[in-house]
Amino acid sequence: MPEMKTLPLLPLRGMMVFPYMIIHLDVGRERSMAALEQAMVEDRKIMLSAQIDADTDLPVREDLYEVGTVAEVRQLIKLPGGTIRVLVEGEKRARIITYRQQKQYDEVEVEVYTDPIDSSMQMEALTRAVVHEFEEWVKLSKKIPEETLVSVAIIDDAGRLADLIASHLNLKLETRQELLSCIDVKARLEKLYEVLARELVILRMEMKINVQVRKQMDKVQRDYYLREQIKAIRKELGEPNDMEDEVDAYRETLKKGHYPERVHEAVEKELHRLEGMNNMNAETSVIRNYVEWLLELPWEKESRDNVNIEKASKILDHDHYGLKKVKDRILDYLAVHQLAKDKSAPILCLVGPPGVGKTSLAASVARATGRKFIRASLGGVRDEAEIRGHRRTYIGAMPGRIIEGIRTAGTRNPVFLLDEVDKLVMDYNGDPSSALLEVLDPAQNSTFSDHYIDIPFDLSKVFWIVTANDLGNIPRPLRDRMEIIMLSSYTEYEKLEIAKRYLVARQRRENGLSGKDIHFGAGVLQAIIEGYTRESGVRELERLIGQVCRKSARRIVEGQKTPIQVTKKNLTDFLGRIKFLETKAEKKPQVGVATGMAWTEVGGDILPTEVTVLPGKGKLILTGQLGDVMQESAQAGLSYIRSRAAKLGLKPDFYEKDDIHIHLPEGAVPKDGPSAGITMATAMISALTGRKVRSDVAMTGEITLRGNVLPIGGLKEKVLAAYREGMKTIILPKENERDLEDIPENVRTKLEFVPVEHMDEVLKTALCPEEAKK
Repeated sequence: MPEMKTLPLLPLRGMMVFPYMIIHLDVGRERSMAALEQAMVEDRKIMLSAQIDADTDLPVREDLYEVGTVAEVRQLIKLPGGTIRVLVEGEKRARIITYRQQKQYDEVEVEVYTDPIDSSMQMEALTRAVVHEFEEWVKLSKKIPEETLVSVAIIDDAGRLADLIASHLNLKLETRQELLSCIDVKARLEKLYEVLARELVILRMEMKINVQVRKQMDKVQRDYYLREQIKAIRKELGEPNDMEDEVDAYRETLKKGHYPERVHEAVEKELHRLEGMNNMNAETSVIRNYVEWLLELPWEKESRDNVNIEKASKILDHDHYGLKKVKDRILDYLAVHQLAKDKSAPILCLVGPPGVGKTSLAASVARATGRKFIRASLGGVRDEAEIRGHRRTYIGAMPGRIIEGIRTAGTRNPVFLLDEVDKLVMDYNGDPSSALLEVLDPAQNSTFSDHYIDIPFDLSKVFWIVTANDLGNIPRPLRDRMEIIMLSSYTEYEKLEIAKRYLVARQRRENGLSGKDIHFGAGVLQAIIEGYTRESGVRELERLIGQVCRKSARRIVEGQKTPIQVTKKNLTDFLGRIKFLETKAEKKPQVGVATGMAWTEVGGDILPTEVTVLPGKGKLILTGQLGDVMQESAQAGLSYIRSRAAKLGLKPDFYEKDDIHIHLPEGAVPKDGPSAGITMATAMISALTGRKVRSDVAMTGEITLRGNVLPIGGLKEKVLAAYREGMKTIILPKENERDLEDIPENVRTKLEFVPVEHMDEVLKTALCPEEAKK
């Protein structure tokens, strides 16, 4: 009959204890330590049960195996860090009957089993068979000393013998638990015999594999020895050895160049491998390629900076018109570098619409600083390996674009342009923008690790310039590592100056013309800008000037006398009819039509907003591909109008009998953002009250339910677009008044700016006088 006992419980993670087994355990969990303390208070007896899942921190009854071992705590030592090391000796098997969670520890009521003595011939035969298999296992495995066999052979108790042998075997936890769960001694011995037989089969297979591997290794060593003999014979005969000559050439390059110690070690290691290989081995080309990359990288080579601030300023001014903020930032860096040469180079991010000179500016920076210039276009890159490189285990592995650019530059401090960083794409190959975090972080890029090179490379001396069209598409962590410089759209005056100074001369040169072959008359460039372009940059303008030059080149080839005169009258002969005869702006005040201003990643634009009131059931209809934010702004504007209905002369229930339809033309173009709030509210008030809206007024601002006007972004681009479309008055939020200094003076003086804080001020300026209603 099994004996019943109540004992504290100690759950075991990833291990178990057999009866008669003495083992050290490290205990760190609070409930387990409390269970040990309770055992020490009583009779030093404790129940040990293995967890089914070792990751469970607070196991309950369902997380434990039912059969465990009653053990005696022999010794208990408290270790630094709060853990306890305990020496336990397993005594008997036990099955958990009742499980109780005490306040400090877990307590169980268990059935304790004592193995019966069976002296039958069948049991003796089974015991001998198990001992024989165990002897074979000890001889083959050599994991335990053969003296252990003596201690096993003298045991008469079959149950104790089985437990002792099982404790010596390196088995999985599940298999050990199966053996522990065998209460019947005969069943336990049969299971143990089965386990031993399986282990012997595995051991014999391992020995067979080891013999085969050893033979292969002996063959490789023999081949190496023979190759060395052949090398010595060739040397005595005076025959050339290509491999040896190649290795010597690499070593000579390594000796002459200035390389860090870690590069010396890596190259020597690879050359040592190369020397021991047959020339026909495919691995030799991989090693050669890697060694050549290591030797060609400029680990210590730097170009000398041109620290003449005055000269650098002249170069920047010569290459680009305007862009004062960017030029000032670059000259500031050069001044700091002249005083503190060991400081890291800056990381500039130029954000602006296409065609404003972001990419060409980087080349001018390189010329102004006297550094090499490298450009890497990141548009459409979707594989992280394009930045960090591929590991050498892959066929055709190569370094990433960063290390490749550094090798091309030949110095470790070039001006490195990362173009179109906002066009990076994330997919299953990884996130390239995340790989750029290490490249563009001054605290990390001194030890940049390329997967192919696998040796840290110092990128802290590189002058990084990043370009983007839309700042919103750059991930926030990447944005935080860069100094953002916004490049706004060019004014018509700036475009004219750029065309005169750069574009005309460049297009003449590219089309094989000189100043004597073609002459642009007065006002021609201005006419091209006003009649043929509507862009933020100057790319389309340059294309049009190039078109004029190509037409002129054809006329010269056909025999027409030079110079070809291009005037405002004959401009259509070169470029066709004028593209932009009229602006989008309304010519005269109208009811329900207000002009807003919008910002896009390619510059500013005006946004005519139309509202009409129809008999209906109080619906607000929104068309023109409006985004969620813009739709909510329209709802907020309507709520404001309803709250001010009496003051505006509207019936209290006007919204119940009429539908209000808001439409923004160019319906195929998606539109979003809160800055059209006051524009839609003004157009709705005009349509509801019948008062006309001034056609020469453009407005921007976010509206609240109380009619307050909140600030917006992109004011410069919006104002330039309104100016281009012939607007005379600009309504803007009061808090954006400080942004007016960014607008060119020649534009600012020709416009009237009305800063507002409330919708009432907007209506006062935007709506025509009351008598105009009649």
